[in-house]
Order: sequence, then structure tokens, then C-alpha cells
Amino acid sequence: MRKGTWKDDKNKVEWDSSYKELEDSLQGYRCMNPCTVYDRTSKTLFLFFICVPNGVSEAYQIKTKKNQARLCYKTSKDAGKNWGPLIDLTSIICKKKKNWATFAVGPGHGIQMKCGRLIIPAYAYYFDCTITKPTSRAFTFYREQTENTWQVGEFIDDDETKNPSNECQMAEIIDGSGHSTLYCNARSTSGHRVEALSSSRGEAFDKPSTFHMLNETSKGCQGSVLKIQNSDNSTWLLYSHPTDENEKKNLGIHVNKTPLDLKQWNLKAIINNGPSGYSDLAECAKTEYIACLMERGDKKEIEEITFQFVKIKDEHQSS
Repeated sequence: MRKGTWKDDKNKVEWDSSYKELEDSLQGYRCMNPCTVYDRTSKTLFLFFICVPNGVSEAYQIKTKKNQARLCYKTSKDAGKNWGPLIDLTSIICKKKKNWATFAVGPGHGIQMKCGRLIIPAYAYYFDCTITKPTSRAFTFYREQTENTWQVGEFIDDDETKNPSNECQMAEIIDGSGHSTLYCNARSTSGHRVEALSSSRGEAFDKPSTFHMLNETSKGCQGSVLKIQNSDNSTWLLYSHPTDENEKKNLGIHVNKTPLDLKQWNLKAIINNGPSGYSDLAECAKTEYIACLMERGDKKEIEEITFQFVKIKDEHQSS
């Protein structure tokens, strides 16, 4: 990991010059798909990830229908300066993973809902006697704020494998009356993003939206979503993803000012012209900007990881 500190007097983030390798991984495994969530009450930062045996690919697990990924996390009480031991949670999915060819979390960030529930977005390649080839379906790992046990949510309906949902992120929509709805935005091979809503705080989702306003890129690319709560208590959703339908390039920010209506997405701006890949959005409490961490490059999108602020003052007026 690499840390940055916000400097009020300079109105920017100053990044440490060195990286820190987090130790205590499973012997013979590699760590993948980092996904963080912060518990505001206990002031605990959770870093979730999967551990996969060295030399074992996702494609191999799907072909053999034998999951070898493990669900793990570490925690920090001091904003990442020190980390606790690795915790292996794979046992909580034993009952369901017998039909999982493999699975992963995120990548990017999870969320803590208004009620305190922690949400880790995830997906699994599921199969049963009616499905020859495993198909990916998004779901949640979740935990109540007052409990220590993580639970497994239900899969998003894939409409009989025609609309697979893969790498995903989620955001909480709070309407004017204070009612909460969880929104999921997932990668897909169908040519458009999979969007679904949950009124059960991530335990199950409604059928995916049929309003395909957000196009997918080629065979798919991870994207990020972020809730912005305005001073008038309205919720907006922001979404980052390559805007080109054929190649991973031209990373754009989309906005939905009425997020329960999934027909209302609009492209706000292109924030990186040229090759662009995975991204992750974060709100900056002390500024009028959001932050975006992204893959980018001159010839390929995986040449470097960059961090930049995106001004949104004209898009929401909260302080």
C-alpha cells in the first residue's frame, strides 16, 4: 500500500515516497482484488481480498469447476499505519461454495450503510445441474455493525445466463423520506452494465434494470460508483468507467441526479483521454472535489496508476 495525507494549507494530497508491503499472507498464495470498507463507529478499516494458489488462474477454476480462492481480510485501527493478522473467512461460504467455480470481491471499495451494516461487493461463478458453463453473478458479503459474523447475500438474477454480472461496486440511495435502497453496478459481457436495486440492504436484489443507459466496454471492464449526499438530503450517484465501447479508453464520470430512476444517467466529463482501465471513486469531505484512482497509460491502460481530483461543485452544493 501507499499512503497520502490531505494538506489543508496546500489543498492537495501529499503522497509518501515509498510503498509498504502488507505481510502475513497465506503461504503459497497470491493476494488479489483488494476491497476496503471503513466502520465509522469502531474506526476500523477493513481490507478484504481473495487469496489464490500461485499458478492457479480464474479460467482454470471455471473450467474445472473447483474453487481454490479464499476470502480473507485484515484490519487497521490507525488509518493503515499498522495492520492486524490475516483473517480467513472462507468457512462462512462453505455451504454455498460447493456450487462456486470461483469467486472474488470488488475490487475497489465497499460501503457502510446508514444503519451501520457493512457491505462488501462480490461475485461468483455459479453452476448447477441446469448450467453447463459457470456464469458470474454479483452478490454481497455483509455484516451488522453490532455483530462479528459475516453473511452471504443472494445472487443477482442473471436472466437465465443472458445477463451475467461480474466485478461490482455498490452505493446506498437515501430518498427524501430517509428510506434506504442499495444500488449495485456490475461489469458484464452483455454489452451494457448490470444495474440492480435492493430494498433488503443487500440480502437480495430485484431483477436487473432493463434500461441499459450505461454501455459496457468490449468484453467488460471494472467501474466505480459513489454516492453523494447533498445538503438538501438528496442523493446523487457518480459512476466512472471507460466510455469507448470497443477499447478501454477515455475514462468518463457519469452522474444520476435521480438515482432510483436508472434512465437518468448522463455523462458529466471525460477525465482521462486515451487508454484507461479500472478506477475507484472516493468522496473528499474537506473539499469540493471527489478523488479518482485509475489505471491509465499512453499506449496501454495498465502502464501506471494515477490519482486525481475531479471538481463537482457545479454538480452538488453540499459543503
